[in-house]
Amino acid sequence: MNQQTKACFKKEILSFFRTYRFLIFVLILVGWAGLSPLMVRGLGLTLEAFTPIYEEFGMDVSEVVDTLAGRASIGLINAVASIGAVGLISYLILINSFAGGEQKKRSIMIPKSSGLSNFSYLFPKYIIYPLAALVISVVAAAVAWGVSVMTFELNDVTFQGALLGGVLAGISLMFYTCIHLTLGTASSRPAMSSVVCIIASQMLPDIFSALGSDMVYNPFLIGALAAEAAFVGNIRMFVSAEIIITIIIAFVLMIALFYIALFAQNAKRVDNRGNEIRL
Repeated sequence: MNQQTKACFKKEILSFFRTYRFLIFVLILVGWAGLSPLMVRGLGLTLEAFTPIYEEFGMDVSEVVDTLAGRASIGLINAVASIGAVGLISYLILINSFAGGEQKKRSIMIPKSSGLSNFSYLFPKYIIYPLAALVISVVAAAVAWGVSVMTFELNDVTFQGALLGGVLAGISLMFYTCIHLTLGTASSRPAMSSVVCIIASQMLPDIFSALGSDMVYNPFLIGALAAEAAFVGNIRMFVSAEIIITIIIAFVLMIALFYIALFAQNAKRVDNRGNEIRL
């Protein structure tokens, strides 16, 4: 690794931490993952308190109450599912300024004219931000497991199931992060890129399901596998060759997205005409 790439790594890390975006993302994702089981437990207790009223109307909610108020798996599944949804929206918005935002402010023009290569500019982004998303997702899933075990009466979850769910949710978030970085740096419009990724994450799973597409071999549906993995709770029972191949496909596409971004960046021409300088 040359000195220029090392300097870009340092720049991205310092920008990520000194602007408190990393801390904000940790607080949002870990906090929400810990809160989700409590919300499920609270809903179960609320239904239990209103059971006599439901019975007056001839409605038997005892089974629902027992599930929501008693099983830790329900709290963990809800938390892992929220990691993908809440994590995606918050993370893509937080890293907007790193996904092409600096180009919009023209702050990349001066380093580029001083010899900053496009590879050194892009490569650290595709390492730091996807890996941060994966690590924090796993931590959030572990916190959700701990809260679920302590909150619910029936402990029917395993730590390895929580970790596997966190890993799958993190890989899904990594995949969308790479798409965001590619679209944002190529177009210099990170806000538009984040909106596209968020809408795609909400619509594509439903579209693929309507078309009868299976979850395997489709990296856009890895997030849907995360909650299922947390429910199964056994890595050997859940992980199959198809899931491993799906994960490999996702990583291959992430690498391809980096080279697409690099090609788009090399194809750009910086317009230095005019005397307006914005830092």
